[in-house]
Amino acid sequence: MYGSIRLDVMSWGYLIRRLIAVALVLVIVTFAVFAITTILPGNAAIMILGEYATPDAIAALERQLRLDQPWYMQYLGWVTGVLHGDFGTSLRLSVPVTQLVGGALLNSALLAVTALVAVTITAIPLGALAAIKRGTIIDLALSLFSYLGTALPEFVTGTLLLVFLAAPRTGPFPAGGFVAPWEDPAGFAAHVVLPAATLGLVLLAHVARQVRSEMSEVLSSDYIRAARLKGLRERRVIRRHALPNSLAPAIAVISLDIGYLLGGIVVVEEIFAWPGLGRLLIYALENRDLPVIQAVTLLLATVYALSNLLADIVIALLDPRVRYA
Repeated sequence: MYGSIRLDVMSWGYLIRRLIAVALVLVIVTFAVFAITTILPGNAAIMILGEYATPDAIAALERQLRLDQPWYMQYLGWVTGVLHGDFGTSLRLSVPVTQLVGGALLNSALLAVTALVAVTITAIPLGALAAIKRGTIIDLALSLFSYLGTALPEFVTGTLLLVFLAAPRTGPFPAGGFVAPWEDPAGFAAHVVLPAATLGLVLLAHVARQVRSEMSEVLSSDYIRAARLKGLRERRVIRRHALPNSLAPAIAVISLDIGYLLGGIVVVEEIFAWPGLGRLLIYALENRDLPVIQAVTLLLATVYALSNLLADIVIALLDPRVRYA
């Protein structure tokens, strides 16, 4: 049942349509980001420089931000720069935005990938175990954990972890900061545990519940009964037939939770002083650094759109019954 998928004309057509849809979404996002950050009441130059700035300084900053041009010329100029990889210069730090965002993106990617990997390798076995042991104390414990995980927001979870696991002199983990893994792998591992746990708790609960629910239905299906009647071992039935059929919905849940993950990064990075996109965005918002706000917001939207496209492709690979006509 689960063979290789032949990429016929319909499959390629679906992929092309999805790529076009992603491109249209990103065009809409560019306009939305531009509108939110520039077409707002008040003068951005005055808000950046302060009400006591000289007229010459305000006029110079307006020229730098293209505020002296019509809004459509400002938009076209910004989009043209984005297409050429030029997001402008930070108004507060006076360094290229690409340089700021590049380093922050790498740090956020390290945190997000660590959380996603930990969730994937933990939630799928937990959900499968709860489905196999349905109605037992193990199933009840997982259900309780799932409800608890979804009920606690990141700032509560992060604060609790800081109090109990990062206390001065007694906590096994540092309270915050960042160490690059290529400089000190052990230091990176120690610093990433608490923020990754905070970020991944809700995802872990969502994915485990989804796998448990889907696998419970699969274990009650006719073809699973047929596989058991053929004399196949239970372990083989679960590994070869039940589990693969339960993974596609879990992948869908993970892809939908990417949006939550990107939003949670903002809170988690600020709590644990992690120098990523979320913390950079908060700094830019506090200082009205428009080029940085535009670049970070557009980048987060791009990551979300591409992650959903990738999830659709992975679901098709896991479940050949999915047909994109």
